[in-house]
Amino acid sequence: MPDLLTILFQIVGVVTLWAIVGELFRRGLTALARKAGASKQLIRNIRDGVRIAWIVVAVAGVLIITGIASEFQALTVTGLAGLTISLALQTTLSNIIAGVLLFSDKTLRLNDVISYSGIRGTVVRVGLRSTLIRTQEGNIAIIGNSTLMSGPFINYSAEERLLGIP
Repeated sequence: MPDLLTILFQIVGVVTLWAIVGELFRRGLTALARKAGASKQLIRNIRDGVRIAWIVVAVAGVLIITGIASEFQALTVTGLAGLTISLALQTTLSNIIAGVLLFSDKTLRLNDVISYSGIRGTVVRVGLRSTLIRTQEGNIAIIGNSTLMSGPFINYSAEERLLGIP
């Protein structure tokens, strides 16, 4: 019976530890996404993704502690799950990283006039996944951030800001 009680305490400890780590990680990512101007839907998706990752890791920890699975099997399963998720989200993650870079490099800002691939207009929104440009005809062009970053695009409004010219 003491072995069962010890295992139970270990399971509770692992689940509690991962709950705390997962919550801190989720809050950090949520704050970063809000600061970058992410939509509420994208923030919800980030929370759900972190929650799923937390559950997979916690289940793997419980399986290791109870002896149902070896450490190698649990690492293999979590590694395959991570690989599957990253391959499924490859384009989205590429757009998000490009959005963060556009935002942090100050390459684009709201109301900048840019030209990209024959589209000329004013930037009306820079999101984590895409940038919205209002064309001279009044249409909205939606361009993925990774596509925009692979350029070239011309920013007619940013010379002073980017080069420091008075």
